Amino acid sequence: MNDDKLRKKNIVKQLLNEDLKTDDETELIEMLFDEPLAIDTDKLEDEKRNFGDKLADAVTKTAGSWPFIISFVLFLFFWMFLNEYLNGFDAYPFILLNLVLSCIAALQAPIIMMSQNREAKKDSLRSKNDYRIDLKSELILEVLHEQMLQITKNQENILQLLKKNHKSLKNRQK
Repeated sequence: MNDDKLRKKNIVKQLLNEDLKTDDETELIEMLFDEPLAIDTDKLEDEKRNFGDKLADAVTKTAGSWPFIISFVLFLFFWMFLNEYLNGFDAYPFILLNLVLSCIAALQAPIIMMSQNREAKKDSLRSKNDYRIDLKSELILEVLHEQMLQITKNQENILQLLKKNHKSLKNRQK
């Protein structure tokens, strides 16, 4: 039973991130009830974003949209048509177009990676938060289960006493 109390204390200590000076299980559970664990991870991360982060998210959102893809394909067809049929400045094999596309890809890839890394951090924070909440729920359910078992045991004892009293009353009436 002491191992169980120690395990619960360690879990509560881990959940609340503080040194606990009590061994009383009831007090530990009350601390858990009183201390909210859930945090809004999106709000927390949004508060930390700087201008570069916001710009990277905007570029990623724009570059990953259908309007951007469609307009970019139209731009490519326009470029090829202009330079092939209207004797433009970048004749076939479109070397300048290749240079522009390479530069766009070289700049766009790291920006998208920055945004994805930030999303991965958010996901990690969410999963840690979920884990803490699950641990708290598990502990609370264990306590509730123990209380239900105690209530059931008490009801059985009361029922036994009632049966005893009923028998003794019957014996007296005879």
